[in-house]
Amino acid sequence: MIIRPLRDTDREQWAPLWDGYNLFYERPDLPREITETSWARFLDPEEPMFAAVAEVDGKVVGLVHFVYHRNTAMIDDACYLQDLFTAPEARGLGVGRALIEYVYAEAAKAGSSRVYWQTQENNPARKLYDRVATLTPFRRYVYELG
Repeated sequence: MIIRPLRDTDREQWAPLWDGYNLFYERPDLPREITETSWARFLDPEEPMFAAVAEVDGKVVGLVHFVYHRNTAMIDDACYLQDLFTAPEARGLGVGRALIEYVYAEAAKAGSSRVYWQTQENNPARKLYDRVATLTPFRRYVYELG
């Protein structure tokens, strides 16, 4: 397995994984404009938004997206692991862990001292998350503007 930064030539293999991720989080009708904008941001070196993929035998079987941002509780930027998805046929092979560890390494190289993420209570991947990070008691509140 190879974990590497996303390339512009990965679009065809990345798209079904992105669609699967959005389906899992019950947003199958995500506007195309959002996908196009995110894709462009991943490939723009001026953006604080990054993507990597897991590749096995030339096939992309997992994705991870992460972003750096300021934080009032620390001097270094925090790294938010925003999206993580593994193709169903590759689950249980260590793809998710490898992608998370890739983000840990990239965040450390970027000078960040924290990587964090959130997930749904019923996400089966929490078994992995409980092994590679610490669950905190924080709850998420959202107010949509517009």
